[in-house]
Amino acid sequence: MRESLPPRFPLLLRTSLGFAALGIGSSVCGSGVVFVLLALQDIPHDVGEHGWTMVISSAGYIVFALLAGSLWTALLQRRTAVWFLFDREPSEDEVRRALRIPVDLALVSGTLWLTGALVLGGLAWVLGSLWDAMGVGLTIFLGGLTTVGLTYLLAERLARPVMALALKARPPEGTLSVTVLTRLVVTWALASGVPMLGVLVAVLPPYLGTRDPTPSLILLASIGLVIGAIATALLARSVASPLHQLKLALDRVARGRTDVHVPVDDSSEIGRLQASVNDMVDGLREQDRLRDLFGRHVGADVARHALEYGASLSGDVREVTALFVDVVDSTAMAYGSPPVEVVRKLNRFFEVVVDAVGTHGGLVNKFQGDAALCIFGAPTRLADPATAALQAARAIRDSVREAGELDLGIGVASGPVFAGQLGSSSRFEYTVIGDAVNEAARLTDHAKGVRHRILASQAVIDAATTTERELWRRHRRLQLRGRRQPTVTFTPRS
Repeated sequence: MRESLPPRFPLLLRTSLGFAALGIGSSVCGSGVVFVLLALQDIPHDVGEHGWTMVISSAGYIVFALLAGSLWTALLQRRTAVWFLFDREPSEDEVRRALRIPVDLALVSGTLWLTGALVLGGLAWVLGSLWDAMGVGLTIFLGGLTTVGLTYLLAERLARPVMALALKARPPEGTLSVTVLTRLVVTWALASGVPMLGVLVAVLPPYLGTRDPTPSLILLASIGLVIGAIATALLARSVASPLHQLKLALDRVARGRTDVHVPVDDSSEIGRLQASVNDMVDGLREQDRLRDLFGRHVGADVARHALEYGASLSGDVREVTALFVDVVDSTAMAYGSPPVEVVRKLNRFFEVVVDAVGTHGGLVNKFQGDAALCIFGAPTRLADPATAALQAARAIRDSVREAGELDLGIGVASGPVFAGQLGSSSRFEYTVIGDAVNEAARLTDHAKGVRHRILASQAVIDAATTTERELWRRHRRLQLRGRRQPTVTFTPRS
């Protein structure tokens, strides 16, 4: 059975072929332009019958440069992309080499072109004159600068798949091997610097070459326009494209999305910006998670109140309605059922309580074993907390009866209470303290023996709307434990 290729092999193959095409294509095109410029200026002029020696030597050096450049590039890729091929985590040294691919390829190209300028320039001096050596050397040098700059910008584009995975493993930090300023300087050199320098060499003393410089100037201008357009397009794509992606990502974050991830595929300051945006989104996602957990523990209203007013032992007196709900005969249930089953029943019971209270604008302030204290009017103020509490009490009773698992008692009372943070500076909770809370808890004990399982104080009924009051009837006076005055109570009508 034939062994399958690594999953990244096709991508690596395309990247390698792209580098090979870049190296060969840029070298051949650059050599062709240099040859045309030398021919247009009749350089070298003084070599006489040794002209074929220069041509053969130039062709031989081009072949040598192609072979040496290909081997050098292959060696660089072998040291850089082994981890990429075998789909493993790169080391810090491998990441550094991957991020230096454009610089290394430009270095290879620049070294070969500079060597060619020195070798062929020296040969022109030996076979001709010093002016021939200067003309050959400067022309090759200018062609080399153009080729090196274009190689650098194109290599950045071709190496992005490898660089993206390297940056994913280790985001850019410390000294950057590639910067936006470097790209700007290279683009300026390709679009303006090298062509203008070539024009100056052609028209200023010592007037290298013997022919009319006009064709050379036209060729230099054309090269400047074409290469400048290519370089500018590469620069715009390398800067504008990731910035556009960042803008889209930040727009989604501004709309509240935290599932945003920007691919880090640039080793310059833009890559750092991409990584920073991802870190920011991770922080926002963590904040949302903590806020959600905080809200689940203390209630969304309390969490919002704490985030708005800060963590302090403070509060104020509010007119609220307290609803206390407790399970009937929970001790017997715990004795006769497995603990896990008891917890499941209580969780289903509390889910009903939380849904009903939340639907009517209240807050489940705390769970106390098999009981729950619910508040209407704090920390969020309600226009009619009494009516909301009475409606929630009936909804809880009806849902629990429909489920048929548990029996319960509900007490509802209104009055002024302290609502705020209680505890110490290192550990506190939002709660309410006041007679209304105690009265609701005492009413709950009596409500367990009432047919409709709900008792509300007269203060609650008086504060409710007329429509809600019509759903309740007077029960009787009760002497609640700990209170001096009897409490007039009401229970729902049949």
